[in-house]
Amino acid sequence: MKKLLILKHAENEGTGTLGDYFKNAGWNLREVELYSGMRAPERLDNIDAVVCMGGPMNVYEDDRYPFLKYEDAFIKQVLKEGVPYIGICLGAQLLAKASGARVKKAEVKEIGWGKINLTPEGAKDPLFSLLPQELDVFQWHEDTFELPRNSTLIAQGTLCKNQGFRSGKNAYGLQFHVEVIRSMIASWLDGTGGNGIDAEAILSETGRREGPLRETAGIMYKNFKQIVESSLKTVA
Repeated sequence: MKKLLILKHAENEGTGTLGDYFKNAGWNLREVELYSGMRAPERLDNIDAVVCMGGPMNVYEDDRYPFLKYEDAFIKQVLKEGVPYIGICLGAQLLAKASGARVKKAEVKEIGWGKINLTPEGAKDPLFSLLPQELDVFQWHEDTFELPRNSTLIAQGTLCKNQGFRSGKNAYGLQFHVEVIRSMIASWLDGTGGNGIDAEAILSETGRREGPLRETAGIMYKNFKQIVESSLKTVA
């Protein structure tokens, strides 16, 4: 049975469709709730892949969130040992930081539904196999990352250019969300009134876009599953 380690930073930043896919695939999912004091394992033995979810904190707030220091060291170890990794939103920024790149405030916040485009390299990347060049995704971030040295930009946007990159052979950072479901988006919108966010419009749009996003996400999960399985064959 394949073992997937999931790093979580907030109670309402769950695994969504990603968790459902890998559970249905028969994988063993181990969730580490960093926000509640749990720690990532010191060793990567018997861990086949790592997924790092989003969160409301910034990667440079390690004084306020001490677990970010330990997480940074853990991700560096993941990179060193070549364990397949996907970081979503905050998880992408943490990968960029662990890879030596700067994470900073973006020129604009991206909140709501939008589009990203695969770069020529991204169109050939196994993570995006069988997907169109333009993808509808959900965004919720105020920071962005610079592209790490020796990494490849695989997805880009208009408002925020760096949307996805691959570090090494099989570590991926995705600034956008593909795992979200309506209830998750609703929980993020709760309490945002008066902040210039049109929650009603976003939820209405979610009704139209959630289905297609599930299809896109399903293809990406299958692709990542194949990446993990190929890496295990290489090691063996």
